[in-house]
Amino acid sequence: MFPSIQTKWVASSIVVLSIVTLLFTAGCGRRSQSNASSNIKNVWKKYETSPGADPSVADTLGGTGFEKVAEALGYQTYVVKPEEEKYFGDSRAVKGGEITIGEMTFPTTFRPEGQGSSMTVNTEIKGYVYETLLSQHPITREYIPSLASHWKISADKKTFTFRIDPNARWSDGKPVVAQDVVSSWKLMVDPGILEPSANLVYEKFDQPVALSKYIVQVQCKTVNFRNLLYFGNSLIIYPDHEIGNITGKEFLEKYNFNMPAGTGPYFLVEKEIKAGNSWRLTRRPDYWAANYATSKYGANFDYVSYLVVKDNPNLLYEKFKGGEIDLFRFSMATTEKWIKDTDYEAIKNGWVRRYRFFNNGPMGTNGVTFNMRRPPFDDIRVRKAFIMIYPRETIVEKLLYNEYETYDTDYPNTPYASTTNPKTVYDPAAAAKLLSEAGWTSRNSEGILVKNGKPFVIEMAISKDSERWMTPYQQELKNIGVDLRLKLMDWNSIIKNIDERNFQIFAYGYSGLVTPNPETSLQSSLADKNDNNNIQGFKNARVDQLLPIYDSTFDVASQIKIINEIDEIEHGYYMKSHWWNPKGIRLAVWDKFGMPDYGISKYIQLSYVYGAAGLSWWFDADKASALAEAKKSKKDLGGNKNIIEFTFWRDFHETK
Repeated sequence: MFPSIQTKWVASSIVVLSIVTLLFTAGCGRRSQSNASSNIKNVWKKYETSPGADPSVADTLGGTGFEKVAEALGYQTYVVKPEEEKYFGDSRAVKGGEITIGEMTFPTTFRPEGQGSSMTVNTEIKGYVYETLLSQHPITREYIPSLASHWKISADKKTFTFRIDPNARWSDGKPVVAQDVVSSWKLMVDPGILEPSANLVYEKFDQPVALSKYIVQVQCKTVNFRNLLYFGNSLIIYPDHEIGNITGKEFLEKYNFNMPAGTGPYFLVEKEIKAGNSWRLTRRPDYWAANYATSKYGANFDYVSYLVVKDNPNLLYEKFKGGEIDLFRFSMATTEKWIKDTDYEAIKNGWVRRYRFFNNGPMGTNGVTFNMRRPPFDDIRVRKAFIMIYPRETIVEKLLYNEYETYDTDYPNTPYASTTNPKTVYDPAAAAKLLSEAGWTSRNSEGILVKNGKPFVIEMAISKDSERWMTPYQQELKNIGVDLRLKLMDWNSIIKNIDERNFQIFAYGYSGLVTPNPETSLQSSLADKNDNNNIQGFKNARVDQLLPIYDSTFDVASQIKIINEIDEIEHGYYMKSHWWNPKGIRLAVWDKFGMPDYGISKYIQLSYVYGAAGLSWWFDADKASALAEAKKSKKDLGGNKNIIEFTFWRDFHETK
């Protein structure tokens, strides 16, 4: 349908889990690596530093020998067990080759933080280039090492101490040090980056302190079960030697179609960005953790290319069929292709395989939402009417071929969903009655409702690919006297208006969260500020009361109960409609790649499946050769031509 607007701070508790953890932790094995990377030219390295720790740093301060004294000093770490290795990747994976991914949105900026950097695609790019102090286990979600090899939590849960891995290196060759963490935090609390939700999250901490070159400590202002998730697993670490002496405002000015050095397995060279059209990430053969158990078999492609076809899913699909793009995720706009377009040459000959992946990732939400700050949507009766008039069940049946399921919660496919939320029912008569109660009692000569002499006219900016779902809505509203005027706009322009609160009604799409973070969407203090996820202007005293209680509750069952209540309260505002989610993640793929037996990770979510493929699949030279020969000679590759279902995670039990 429309690109997801998933902004970082709605997902501050999941972005790194889904992008960094589950994609970088690609497992260890014993097969030798390919030398296909020999053609990669390292144009980003500027400094040569000796491997390992600085010999001048004592073991107790994080230097050589720290591992022997860490436990006595109160630090913990995690060592992957042999039986767990299969969940971190596939030992068959080899390095080399390229994958080309299609995208409908070209980023307004490639800077990793600050104004304009909140699109899903920006977050996906960050997952290739940057890392955090900790990651999370792909099954248990326990904390595991990333840039920090060890960590320590004080008895009162308010002080975290991290030991930076002395092997960690920036792409320019400099070592990662504790001061990098300090400067990264300073950036995120700087109002100059124009991202209030980021400020809100990281202002929960006092300024971190570099206790040594490799030891950094941070004090939490309050006890919060997500504090370690925020600071250890969500704070992207940036190089102090690039950002340490600039303000947030200067950061926005300095980085636009360029990025600071990263520690991740890929690098984005500015010249590889073709404005409006494409970008290409290059694998770092010198990636510091390339041989670690948690990353040995991830980041396999030499190049990950993104080709942009702006706001046109059908053209993107045709480019996939033509071989310009290697994989295609079916959305609402292309579900008809999934159902009906199944007899073209590549499908019939097995050159393209079709997959449906089932996993435990949150599916996210979509629908229409309202600006409650101004009329007419400051009236709950109007909002409720606009929700009741949308014929979602009919659309699922007639336009989506029953490939989707409706829901009535902000937390579908998760235990956090309230089971008491009333189901939205299409009811034009009830909708018309609500509008009448709101004062819209007469119509003009054109049949449009009038109140205080003004006709009921609403303008809605939409991208071209969402027009199909909006025109039935437009007609239904017209039937009850509302003139909904649809205005086609570029997606980035739409988002700019949303961020500036210059809208009445908006067709939204959010990625989901494994661990909910409602404060950045629902806290009243954000309601009247721009550039954050409280898009609707939501304010509720009870929710404001529940948010800190949720944050300080460590029992998961109690957390679920709190979110259930928040979900009920929010639902009662009728500030957004809820539509539908697909039955599984549907992909078509040119048959030249290898993938783990489970296909995609357990918790990877719909919006990030391309990133999952880019960082965990691999180029299979034998398959690619067979495919090229088959296309040349019009040969049938055989194999399963039907939809192949991956039910590994649906059938999974942790005892396995």
